[in-house]
Amino acid sequence: MTDWLPIKQIAEQVNTGKITAMSLVEKSLSLLNKHADYKAIIVAIEDRARERAEAIDKQVSAGESAGRLAGVPFIAKDNFLTFGSETTAASNILRGFHAPYQASAIERLEAEGAICVAKANLDAFAHGSSTENSDFFTTLNPHDKDRVPGGSSGGSAASVALGMAPFALGTDTGGSIRLPASFCGVVGYKPTYGLVSRSGVVAMGSSLDVIGPLTRTVEDAAIVFDVMAAKDELDATTIDRDELDYSSFSSSSLQGKKVAVIKEYVGEGLDDDVRAAVEQTVTRLKTAGAEVSEISLPSLPLALAVYYIICPAEVSSNLSRYDGQRYGFSSTDAATVDESYEFTREQGFGAEAKRRIMLGTYVLSSGYYDAYYRKAQTVRTKIINEFLAAFADYDILVGPTSATPAFKIGENSHDPLKMYLTDIMTVAVNIAGLPAISVPSGARSSLPIGVQFIAAQTHDRDLLAFAHAYEELSS
Repeated sequence: MTDWLPIKQIAEQVNTGKITAMSLVEKSLSLLNKHADYKAIIVAIEDRARERAEAIDKQVSAGESAGRLAGVPFIAKDNFLTFGSETTAASNILRGFHAPYQASAIERLEAEGAICVAKANLDAFAHGSSTENSDFFTTLNPHDKDRVPGGSSGGSAASVALGMAPFALGTDTGGSIRLPASFCGVVGYKPTYGLVSRSGVVAMGSSLDVIGPLTRTVEDAAIVFDVMAAKDELDATTIDRDELDYSSFSSSSLQGKKVAVIKEYVGEGLDDDVRAAVEQTVTRLKTAGAEVSEISLPSLPLALAVYYIICPAEVSSNLSRYDGQRYGFSSTDAATVDESYEFTREQGFGAEAKRRIMLGTYVLSSGYYDAYYRKAQTVRTKIINEFLAAFADYDILVGPTSATPAFKIGENSHDPLKMYLTDIMTVAVNIAGLPAISVPSGARSSLPIGVQFIAAQTHDRDLLAFAHAYEELSS
């Protein structure tokens, strides 16, 4: 991993003129080329990045502050609308699409001086757990090129692990920030649903999607999150943020914290090395003064089934807009409007997008809505209530991020159900709208293993402080 200073120090040095934003951009662009064989990046945004760096350096030369993220290069998952490049969501149906506006999260980062240098690869439309579902290419794991980086934010996680930039943005619908963070050995943070605006991000499952950072440290994640978190008139699902800085860790301590290991996440089927990493985490927490118990959330085994009813239903609705009539790809083989719809979607969507559209349309159709979708929403409420009851007694819940380290490319791609099971440790958090973070904690050979910490809704600062304190223990 190429060394970068902590984000806070980078911004301080740019604002004081010790280093230039342009030098940071050139360093990042050079590293994109150096590690191009990992296929983490869809496109570099070279011209606009250099223009922004030049403007920031002029601002600093004039004696002005360029912001909390002055000159810090970052990489955005290619489902964020950005200027200076196409936004494709790694799908053929959006090839050639140039966004007329930027995502609110990108705007907030740029307002504080951050510079987007590239767009990262992903499973097309974020449908996947390995980045093998990209319509363009498969990203390789930075620790073993024969293995997946996780997904769907695999390109973002790999780019941070490879040191291409100090941080990257991802989206997490059922674990798509945390899972690749675990597989690539970086920090992946999924905030409380609604704290970061989804405006300008290609929608997957609108009641589940959350934007968050992938970084090298918890403090870096907290700083980036603090900049992005805000209520947004362009996204009616956003909520009021905490008035205090989310990256304030001065009083963070594990002493007396009530922690519970989730019983359902450490049962049969867990890789031995992952189990050892969780046990090591528990030992560290106890040594630091935390009170650690075990808790059972009996509805968690149903979470994956609930997710793969609700999520495809929302996917089916969200992907209906890609019809070849308004933007993106439009088939030239069609002679009628009906053929245009049919051929565009047949040629433009990949296999996984089609699978989820069909599943979602099925569970929403007459005669099946009550049998599947309504029941899934009922169980969703039960899962939410079980988490609420748990947080009445505990500050933090703990479990593995994934049941295994990174698996080999092609190992699960022939079996959709086996691939869906990859998300078994992460989907419940999205169903309940909770904040969660994956932090590196152990390894098998050269493969990283992540441990997941979960907190109650809107307790993001408490979660970040806890993860930061744990990170200091394990460093």
